Amino acid sequence: MTSTTLSPRENRRRRRLGAEYVKPSPYTVKAGLSRGDPATRASALVFGLGNIIRGQYVKGFILLALEVAFIAFMATTGVSCLAKLPGLGDQEQGRVLVDGFWEYTQGDNSVVILLYGVCTLVICVAFAYLWTLSVRCAYKAQCLQRERGRAPRLIDDVRELLDAKAYEPLMFLPTLGILVFTVLPLIFMISMAFTTYDHDHLVLFDWAGLDNFATVFSNEGGTVNAGLFLSVLGWTLVWAFFATFLNFFFGLFLAMAINRRTTRIKGFWRSCFSMSIAVPQFVSLLVIHTMLQPQGAVNRLLQEWGWADSPLPFFTDATWARVTVIIVNLWVGIPYTVMQVTGILQNIPADQYEAARIDGANWWQIFTRITMPYIIFVLTPYLITTFTGNVNNFNVIYLLSGGDPTPIGDSAGKTDLLITWLYKLTVDKNDYNLGAVIGIMTFVVLAVVSLITYRNSGSYKNEETFR
Repeated sequence: MTSTTLSPRENRRRRRLGAEYVKPSPYTVKAGLSRGDPATRASALVFGLGNIIRGQYVKGFILLALEVAFIAFMATTGVSCLAKLPGLGDQEQGRVLVDGFWEYTQGDNSVVILLYGVCTLVICVAFAYLWTLSVRCAYKAQCLQRERGRAPRLIDDVRELLDAKAYEPLMFLPTLGILVFTVLPLIFMISMAFTTYDHDHLVLFDWAGLDNFATVFSNEGGTVNAGLFLSVLGWTLVWAFFATFLNFFFGLFLAMAINRRTTRIKGFWRSCFSMSIAVPQFVSLLVIHTMLQPQGAVNRLLQEWGWADSPLPFFTDATWARVTVIIVNLWVGIPYTVMQVTGILQNIPADQYEAARIDGANWWQIFTRITMPYIIFVLTPYLITTFTGNVNNFNVIYLLSGGDPTPIGDSAGKTDLLITWLYKLTVDKNDYNLGAVIGIMTFVVLAVVSLITYRNSGSYKNEETFR
């Protein structure tokens, strides 16, 4: 396939990737259905038929077995799951008096119906992909048989999978895990946001359309409203920003101080930070939570020393509570940054520093022109990951402040993040539909911030070299 036969989009992609560009496969579904022989076209109805006819028995029978398994699943379970999905069930649990005893009859469970329905839809999508795979495999076998005189044997396919296409078997299990444990729960959560699944409808509920989104983004008051959502969202972003960059810069300066030539017993200082990482985070947070209570050790010592007349409002005042969780998070996060930056500092080419000193650069110029750009280039993905983790930093907020202080009538406290608010709405209040809406908005915020930041970073635009 030459550049003249490529689409304008593929030509742009080839120019952008350069030597790493891989041509698109000519064995497409469109080509198979338009230029394929009868056996190839019949593979759209009987999976693997074209492969079986051309001697690829293992591949052909695997495709055929998967098709038969899908048809059997749909006939026994799948159709009923899809049939119940539009209504989410309507039969309530009943009871009948038999010989003086009540016998209960099982009703519908909307959660189970929704889960099975979503799983069935995902299986149908997977079957659609399997259909395209059947046509493409049959057309590829047809083309290779015409070119080489025979279709590739099983041993040829195995060798290709272990060599040119080694990434396919290596990436299969991770991709399957992402689909099963990430994508499927995400689809289920998104579906839940369009239902009436709350504390009043825990067993039977129905579709609610966009009513839950209207509740979250309305100003009609209640425990969940637009004002509260914007307040929690704003604090979540502020918290993530300070928790990320304060940890980064303080950790950076500590790592640079330890890495200096004049610093003695460097191993001891690095061991101290390693030991703080080894202590379970929830232990440290619970201990600090107890120490900062009105009758905790910190307030008692401050009053005994005469430094405070009354207990300091670490968790009873909104400003104090927010500053407290940010400062305590430094204790938790700085050691990780020190370990990360230490490894990077030791890998910066020494000849760059020597050349800068020969040219008369001072320490600040060396830091801003060599050290900092190199660290930012290497650590941009790590910073994005850290920012994302801080947006979802459930442990620090829930174990340290519990979201307090919480105004009367609100479902979220002044230090609650979106993730802890979601937890309270679902686990404490059983409002799973509203919690799903908050989860969707959290996902949208993280996806937008992460993608925009990463795509505009040097780590993405210039992956192979550092300038």
